[in-house]
Amino acid sequence: MPKSKRSKVTTLSKTPVRSTKASKVALVNEVQQQIDSYDHVWLFSVGDMRNEGLKELRSQWRGTGRFFLGRGKVMAKSLGETEETEYQEGLAKLARRIKGPVGLFMTSHPVGETVEWFESYSKKEYARMGASATQDITLPEGPLLTPYADPPMGDPFPHSMEPQLRQLGLNTTLVRGVPSLNNPHVLCRKGEKLSSEKCRILKLLGVQMSEFRIHLGSRWSKGEGFVAGEDKATDGDAADEVEDGAMDEDED
Repeated sequence: MPKSKRSKVTTLSKTPVRSTKASKVALVNEVQQQIDSYDHVWLFSVGDMRNEGLKELRSQWRGTGRFFLGRGKVMAKSLGETEETEYQEGLAKLARRIKGPVGLFMTSHPVGETVEWFESYSKKEYARMGASATQDITLPEGPLLTPYADPPMGDPFPHSMEPQLRQLGLNTTLVRGVPSLNNPHVLCRKGEKLSSEKCRILKLLGVQMSEFRIHLGSRWSKGEGFVAGEDKATDGDAADEVEDGAMDEDED
């Protein structure tokens, strides 16, 4: 008699692949090889973590710099956390500062020019739940237009979006096939924490309230050793978007 399929258990969740000892050893070796190749090792933190932003940076610095992010304990081990185990003299002081969602950036580019470049670099992004609004936004009565502008200008939303707009909390109706507000709507005030619904509305309106940028902190340089810098702590959730080890090293 054939086995019944009714008793078969189907697992819908995926078990994440854990780092193997071999992959950790490979990362340690890779970090140490790059230390030999470059003159400076920077500790960096990220404001509003975004994978796409990191990929863009990696592309711009390809051939002149390397980024390692994730697996903080492995990166610290690569540098050496004590004077007895440090890979180069002074690296242990940098290793002990690897806490939370921070990474290593290696380059031979001059220190002053590197700092200036990162201070001038930023990329606008859409806000995520929990972020603070950077401006007041009040949507006027009448047709909803995108991208958002004050005074209103742009293209109306398609009629098929009207149910979704209502689900997000907007008091809308279809007027001649165009989703329209029945009265003015205060979407957000500057400084308030944004809800998931408000973030989705802002994205639909094309309003970007977050900013991706890199902050360089302490560094280690050949011939100079460890140089203390301002190491900024970031929110623990900032690293959630980056899968463990996903940005540990660049792909050539």
